[in-house]
Amino acid sequence: MQSTPSRSPMAGGFLLTASILVGAVAGALRGQATAGLLAGLAVGFALTLAVWLIDRARG
Repeated sequence: MQSTPSRSPMAGGFLLTASILVGAVAGALRGQATAGLLAGLAVGFALTLAVWLIDRARG
């Protein structure tokens, strides 16, 4: 039987969602909602990847 892990994995979904929304709003204020959304997506993906790598390193 496998033992359950003693720690909970970290999740980065909130960072991805929040950065997309913030990017879209900031872009809309500048008249470029799509560019803001894409920038937010890129930032959110980088943050989510960083969270995943940190969580993986923690073992």
